[in-house]
Amino acid sequence: QVQLVESGGGLVQPGESLRLSCAASGSIFSIYAMGWYRQAPGKQRELVAGITSGGTTNYADSVKGRFTISRDSAKNIRYLHMNSLKPEDTAVYYCYANLKQTVASARDDYWGQGTQVTVSS
Repeated sequence: QVQLVESGGGLVQPGESLRLSCAASGSIFSIYAMGWYRQAPGKQRELVAGITSGGTTNYADSVKGRFTISRDSAKNIRYLHMNSLKPEDTAVYYCYANLKQTVASARDDYWGQGTQVTVSS
């Protein structure tokens, strides 16, 4: 089994910062990409940021310049540093990982349970 455990969500005021963490554990052979999606009420889930095993990053246009994804590869942890938060960033943030559990298994996507981020004055 694979577990993705998120932490760091909460309630902040506009302009403030938060850092989300996602730790992957369990039967993992290799991680190819990790990152975050988010889903606001009444909206579809959207990609926020991702980072590949090679270090390539990608961001939603709405968060470029404000959010940064980083990693601690030795610990299979990824961080999402969120600065200058806006009310429209309010959503449940889900960590994902694309990985192989064994050398012979296929790559598959795994998801965390989600963490709430609320930006409000």
